[in-house]
Amino acid sequence: MIKNKYVFTAILLAVILLAGLGLTSFYMKQQDEAGEDGTLTVVTSFYPMYVAAENIIGDCEGVSLENLSEPQTGCLHDYQLTTEDMRLLATADVFIINGGGIESFLSEVAEQYPDLVVIDACEETELLDDNAHAWMSIGRYMTQIETICAGLINADPEAAHEEIYRENADRYLSDLQALRDEYADVFGELDGQPAVLFHEAYEYLADDLGLEVVGIMDLDEERQVSAGEVADILSVIAEEEVPVIFAEELYGKDMGDTVEAEADVSVIYLDTLTRGDYDADSYLDGMRANLELIREAYQ
Repeated sequence: MIKNKYVFTAILLAVILLAGLGLTSFYMKQQDEAGEDGTLTVVTSFYPMYVAAENIIGDCEGVSLENLSEPQTGCLHDYQLTTEDMRLLATADVFIINGGGIESFLSEVAEQYPDLVVIDACEETELLDDNAHAWMSIGRYMTQIETICAGLINADPEAAHEEIYRENADRYLSDLQALRDEYADVFGELDGQPAVLFHEAYEYLADDLGLEVVGIMDLDEERQVSAGEVADILSVIAEEEVPVIFAEELYGKDMGDTVEAEADVSVIYLDTLTRGDYDADSYLDGMRANLELIREAYQ
C-alpha cells in the first residue's frame, strides 16, 4: 500500500512538472511569435495607464493596444495574474505600468518575460512618499504622458510612428493644461485650507490644490475601522476645523455618513479615475467632475 502511494505521488509530480514545462513552452512560443505580423502590441497594466496610452497611440496603424485588467478592477495593489493575463503578456512587445509599487506582480512578469519592454510611467515623476497614485495630480499625470510617449518612441521600430506619438501626446497635454487653466481659481484659492482624506489617492489632488492634509484614513474593501479611529478622526476634524472630507463612494460611504452625522463637515465623493469605460476623454471628464465638486464644496 505504501509503495503504491509513493508511485502515485511520483507520477503526480511528473505530470505537474510536464504541465509546467508545457505552459512555459507555450508562453515562450507565443512571445516568439508576437510581432511577426509587423504589429507592435502594447499592453497596459490597468485603467488609467490604458487611457494615457490610448491618447498617445490614437489610431496609429500597426499598433495594437490591450489592457491587462478589466476596466472595473480599480487599483492593482493585490492583483493576482491569471492564465489569461499571462497569455496576453506573451503576445506583448511593450508593457506600460504605473510603477511606484502598484503592480506588485511585476517581478513575476520580468522573470517570465525578460525581453519584454516595460515602460514605467512614474520613472520621472515625483511621488509622495510610498503613495504611487500619481495620475491623481494633473501635473504629474502630464509627466507620465511624456514618459510613456518617450518610451513608445524608443520601443517602436517604425520611425514613422514617432511623429504620430508626439502629435497625439502634445494634443493631450494641451487638453490637460486647458483643464488646469479652467480651474485655476480652485487651485489658487484653497492654499493652506485643512482637509481630511478617506483615500490615499486624494493626497495628490490635495497637493495640487495646496490643501493641508491633517488626517488620512485609507479605506478599502478589507479595511476594518475601529471605534478609536473614528473618535480620532472626529477629534482632528473638530480641532483643525476641517470643512471638507474627500472620500470614494465605493468604500467610504458608510464612514462618510457616520462622520457627517457626528461633525460639522461636508463629505464629497470623488473619482479615483481607476474605473470606467475606455473613452479617450474619460480622464478629462472624471477630473473635471472632481474639481467641480471641490469648487462647490469650498464655496
